[in-house]
Amino acid sequence: MKFSFPWQRHRRTSDILWLDLGDLGDLVHPSGPHEQWQDHGLGLLRTILHRNGIHTDILSTRAVTSWEQLARKLPGYRMMLMNVRSYTYPVALKAAQLFKEINPQGLVLTGGMHATVAPDEMEAVPQFDRICMGPGENIIVDLVRDPQAFPRVFPGKGARSMAEWPMIDRELWPKPAHWKLRRTFHWPLEPECGWGPPPVATILTSRVCPWQCVFCNEASYIPMMGRRPVDMVIDELNYLDDRYGVGSVVIHDSMFFQNPSWLEEWLEKYPRRANKLWPYWAAARADTVRQWPDLFEALIRETNWNLISIGFESGSDRILRLLNKECTEEDNLFAIELLNRIGDEMEAQGKEPPKFWSNIMLGIPGETPEDAFKTMRMLKRMKRVFPSISYYAPYPGSALGFQLIAEGKSLMSKDNYHRYPDDEKVKGVDYQFYRDLLAGKYDDEINKGLTEEERRRGYQGLYAQALVKA
Repeated sequence: MKFSFPWQRHRRTSDILWLDLGDLGDLVHPSGPHEQWQDHGLGLLRTILHRNGIHTDILSTRAVTSWEQLARKLPGYRMMLMNVRSYTYPVALKAAQLFKEINPQGLVLTGGMHATVAPDEMEAVPQFDRICMGPGENIIVDLVRDPQAFPRVFPGKGARSMAEWPMIDRELWPKPAHWKLRRTFHWPLEPECGWGPPPVATILTSRVCPWQCVFCNEASYIPMMGRRPVDMVIDELNYLDDRYGVGSVVIHDSMFFQNPSWLEEWLEKYPRRANKLWPYWAAARADTVRQWPDLFEALIRETNWNLISIGFESGSDRILRLLNKECTEEDNLFAIELLNRIGDEMEAQGKEPPKFWSNIMLGIPGETPEDAFKTMRMLKRMKRVFPSISYYAPYPGSALGFQLIAEGKSLMSKDNYHRYPDDEKVKGVDYQFYRDLLAGKYDDEINKGLTEEERRRGYQGLYAQALVKA
């Protein structure tokens, strides 16, 4: 008789399954905290279903270490739902095929970003019975109640404002699948990310970035919608703290530092109404920092915004224009010098200084070695930084991605959308140069024009270790 641990057992309570997608084993033996983060789309849509009396079971490809383990849990379901992103598409494809082998009469309902930006790829797979293009919060109940009433590929229907969303029931998220991981995960909140105390509450205050960078496909997926009211965000954090205890916060917005009136209300209410002044991670842009520097500084000093994620992407004006970033080298330097100064002053006062989470992109088609050297010099000018470096990836749905796919230059496909950090993603890019760059081979060139202190930043091996999924 095969023995199974309690956390490995699956008790079926419904004939409808929601399958959480990700790499096999990420909720068993994860390689890092980000692989353990939860899917807010899954949480929102399952919450809506359950509030409308449609109960679903949850399984996760991240909670098993083999397809055989997943297969043993699939019999008896008449329906399986999946939120498919481009980088989870290979997993979704395999899961759908497996589900149909085990439940030939079962239906597979899909939606998500990849269903929207690459519907032709999904339509070519007979195991995907229904494909929803776009947001699903105002259509999911009708779809699950009567999938036969919908054509195979159909447009989604979203809310006009995030104020219409219910608070996510986080206990509908998948659990970590190993007892050792459960000690540190703090489910249904999330594990320490490396910059703030656990448990971590991940939240959304806005959806969709209004800028049109050519490497991003988000705007092609979801239309603009109203931002979540400040009071609702704080109420949710207080509720999570009262129930589970919050240590720090990750604001998952693609762009938090936008809409000054909302930010000013956050500045006024968060310190006054929140149970605690939790430190938080949130995203900004260099040009908006330069546009509203006083507001930026006040948020850091008064709301404990201690990790500022900025997609600098490049230190070269030429590449920033190519990416349609609408930021300049001067904008980037302004934001860097401002945060360096704020950090110095707070450190002198005995306070924890804020740090950058610096998103850097290398391997952009058309980038020259000098462009890359300028980017690395920019990174060395940051006094306090978590570097997050990736090779450019031509995803469908983005303007540049579509162009490179059409020209036959993309090395990514439905078989390898997975975002391994060191994947070679575009034909004609000299990836050996970038590997040497990150290993320190060109440091003499990069250090030209830097101060002695700046030259010492980025110890050998740091930037190679900072290479992450695109």
